[in-house]
Amino acid sequence: MKPGVDRAVGRTWVITLVLVVALMANITYVQGFDAQNLRDDPNNARQFEDRFKIDRGPIVADGERLAWSEKTGHDRYQRHYKDGPVFAPVTGYFSVFSQTGLESAENHFLDGTDDRLATTNLVDKLIGKHVPGGTVETTVNADAQRAAYDALRSAGVRRAAAVALDARTGAILAMASTPSYDPNDVSTLDRKKATAAFDRLNDEPLKPLLDKATNEVFPPGSTFKTVVVASALKAGASETTRVRAGRSYRPPGAGQAINNDAGDIGGSCDLSRIPLIEAYAQSCNTTFAFMGAEEPGNDAVHAQAERFGFGDRIEYADGLHAAASSFPKTGEASLSALGSIGQGNTVASPLQMAMVAAAIANDGVIMRPHLVDRLRAPSGTTVDRIEPKRMSEALTGEQAGQLLDMMKAVVARGTGKSLRGTSILGGKTGTADVEGAAYNDRWFIGVGPKDEPKYAVAVMTEAPGYGAESGPIAAKIIDALERG
Repeated sequence: MKPGVDRAVGRTWVITLVLVVALMANITYVQGFDAQNLRDDPNNARQFEDRFKIDRGPIVADGERLAWSEKTGHDRYQRHYKDGPVFAPVTGYFSVFSQTGLESAENHFLDGTDDRLATTNLVDKLIGKHVPGGTVETTVNADAQRAAYDALRSAGVRRAAAVALDARTGAILAMASTPSYDPNDVSTLDRKKATAAFDRLNDEPLKPLLDKATNEVFPPGSTFKTVVVASALKAGASETTRVRAGRSYRPPGAGQAINNDAGDIGGSCDLSRIPLIEAYAQSCNTTFAFMGAEEPGNDAVHAQAERFGFGDRIEYADGLHAAASSFPKTGEASLSALGSIGQGNTVASPLQMAMVAAAIANDGVIMRPHLVDRLRAPSGTTVDRIEPKRMSEALTGEQAGQLLDMMKAVVARGTGKSLRGTSILGGKTGTADVEGAAYNDRWFIGVGPKDEPKYAVAVMTEAPGYGAESGPIAAKIIDALERG
């Protein structure tokens, strides 16, 4: 060959070799490193074709199977759910189209493809033995979950949710929501039946498929005053500091004044200055509107809300995030004042407000909430355990102790005095007006039991009335936890 031709052929071989190496590298990456992501891609229809041919492992609470698979006569496995509407916010569903809740968060552990199961399942696979998926053990107290759901459902309310946390570890002990749904209806192998069930549920105005405990936010009413009090303590106040009260307060530049509840007329909220603990116990709107608008002001309240977790989509299981709670960062005093009494642009999830209460019961430290306790191989061997993780420090221990005193005062002589004699040590009521609606968002956050406040509870119910009416539900949940 001529020299010029030799060079051209040589270049062609080099380019061909580079392309072959690049192709092999890409194939290696796709098959070895990105295969799982491609299988899980929502645009990959093939992931749904064989999903019921897998013997998924169970989801468990207190030794009870909440979700499990049973083989049908067609070499397929049907998913079943115990007390489906009760535990739906925990388990989610596993359908021909998708999965939610722990069915989604621990999908690959349940179907046996998780890397943590590779070694434990290897021998059985080599000898051709049937290998089911792994077991997911939740943090949920089954009796408390049932108590929460039954109390919410029997309350005759529009929508409702409750969350209970172990304040020391962040473990989610109960997470109930109503109206709920039965995962058995949507987890059928029959596509037509599943589609009909989804259509029916999605057409319902109160959206039962949407977990109200974590995935919806509501105006928290006066329970948010707990965050405002914390900002005042951070700024140097104490529970005995005398603060502004009075029947009415007009923020700077506002066209309309903020007033106390009509039931406060003639009480301590009418006085010009009262101790901070009394303002909190009696839930004086004018005190906390002034704090949010002027002293310590919007920046301080916003910063304190962030310490509690506001603004973050809190992850409580792998890939499961709560809707973000929020308090407005604003230079308009009227907006900050309204937000500081839990109205206006302030919204929170029941999980978030349970975290606020938990910080107070845990010396100011917030533990990251988690729904999974441990993961077990089909043999029963524990392959992973979720250890408690510190999330943030919202308050010092001394400040948390003062706030706990204030929550005790709410139950002893304040807006939550109807809970005296129950398992609630301390708490905060909250009633948020819903514009144009005949109902209120009625809140209660609390800690208990009385001898050792290790549980934190948040309850939200929608109905006419006041936040104190959600308090007995919180007490029932703590009672169930104590029995367990």
